[in-house]
Amino acid sequence: MAITSANQLELLQTAEAVAREKMIDPGLVVEAMEESLARAAKSRYGAEMDIRVSIDRKTGKATFTRVRTVVEDEELENYQAEFTVEQAKQYMENPEVGQQLIEEVPPVEMGRIAAQSAKQVILQKVREAERDRQFEEFKDRAGTIINGLVKREEYGNVIVDVGAGEAILRRNEKIGRESYRPNDRIRVYIKDVRREQRGPQIFLSRTAPEFMAELFKMEVPEIYDGIIEIKAVARDPGSRAKIAVISYDNSIDPVGACVGMRGSRVQAVVNELQGEKIDIIPWNEDQPTFLVNALQPAEVSKVVLDEEAGKIEVVVPEEQLSLAIGRRGQNVRLASQLTGLDIDIMTEEQESARRQAEFELRTKLFVDNLDLDEFFAQLLVSEGFSNLEEVAYVELDELLVIDGVDEDTANELQARARDVLEAQNKAALENARSMGVEDSLVEFEGLTPQMIEALAKDDVKTLEDFATCADWELAGGWTTVDGERVKDDGVLEPFDVSLEEAQQLIMTARVLLGWVDPADLEADAEEADAEEEAEESEV
Repeated sequence: MAITSANQLELLQTAEAVAREKMIDPGLVVEAMEESLARAAKSRYGAEMDIRVSIDRKTGKATFTRVRTVVEDEELENYQAEFTVEQAKQYMENPEVGQQLIEEVPPVEMGRIAAQSAKQVILQKVREAERDRQFEEFKDRAGTIINGLVKREEYGNVIVDVGAGEAILRRNEKIGRESYRPNDRIRVYIKDVRREQRGPQIFLSRTAPEFMAELFKMEVPEIYDGIIEIKAVARDPGSRAKIAVISYDNSIDPVGACVGMRGSRVQAVVNELQGEKIDIIPWNEDQPTFLVNALQPAEVSKVVLDEEAGKIEVVVPEEQLSLAIGRRGQNVRLASQLTGLDIDIMTEEQESARRQAEFELRTKLFVDNLDLDEFFAQLLVSEGFSNLEEVAYVELDELLVIDGVDEDTANELQARARDVLEAQNKAALENARSMGVEDSLVEFEGLTPQMIEALAKDDVKTLEDFATCADWELAGGWTTVDGERVKDDGVLEPFDVSLEEAQQLIMTARVLLGWVDPADLEADAEEADAEEEAEESEV
């Protein structure tokens, strides 16, 4: 077909019809048509020619032009689209590099192949514009709830029509054994929106904790208004969940507001989540108190928190143990997710047995090393002494408060403890040297002989070896693997070396070796202090 013989307004009418159907800018469709016509013209005039097509937005007239650019002599590569200054003098006055010569050329006859190619170009451009529009529409809606229509199911994944495109609800994002049929209405949470090569991918979820939080926001006006805040959510999708809430208005009970009159508000959420049981818990800044709330309905006797390890021990009465743990560990698992802490649950009898074992172990330590009778060793343990260092270097007054201990006895105790420690230090140092530890590490301030021995066993034998260590390798730490917190044992962890102390020791070693400039450390410290002051002033 020839462009000249076609109704010129038909191009614009077609562009508008396609744009209206795909909900994109008509200008983008016209640009796609211009590109497709230009490609068809190149197949007629030559692929190396720079042929351009312009469609008048009012009349629909298509104008074909050939463009040639003036270039330096040595840069001339394409003789069909470029020419030199000398060659350009035949067509223009005083030509300069970069100028363009634009000549109109006759429209081309579009054969079947050219027409098919033009159609493919237009479809491709329309698809790209549609994808861009889809991404722009949904990129800011991640983290919200949307209603959709089920289109089909593929390999357990549900394809959902969300109005302006399709989204996917993966098999592992469905609650329990949910199944859907085409045209079922579904309420889902937009978990992620990504721009991928095949177009924007919208990922949905019904198992995300945020889905529950958004449902409560829809049902509880106080949450929507910011009077009540959801601080944490933990879910076992389709079975049970815990949600922690706090009220910023003393006159409003956060738990009662979320439950609603006769449970109407929470029941609406439960119905949407396929009968998932929901425990609504008052949030508390004090972690042990919050944990006691999180373990409801179980009663807790005592809580011991280890903040550094992010671990907490909970003691419950024997009859409350199964309730605290829950079926298949569900209750304690959800409480752990809610608080972000590792929880060890034990009965009062188990805690008593453990304490008795610790008492006996410390008693034996003093009996064996200080040549004391069992009764006297038990007195030391009862007063809180747990190791030889505490006995050797504590203030004398702290020993004198023990019944039956006078000044001479206290001095004798400390002398014995120091003699044992010196002997142990000497043996540890000799053992470390026999394993090849160099003087640079032995003379480094801050490490005891036992620490040096432990480092040697871990193949850290020089100051250079020590300086290359990471802080967690020395002090230990916790790593999250597949959602589970895993303990990383540190070489110096048995000596109660904290992460901050490990960092300080490593940086000191690096300064001594000349790897780090002390001035840089001071600048970093000043910057950190300034940031901390700024944060405090904002608060």
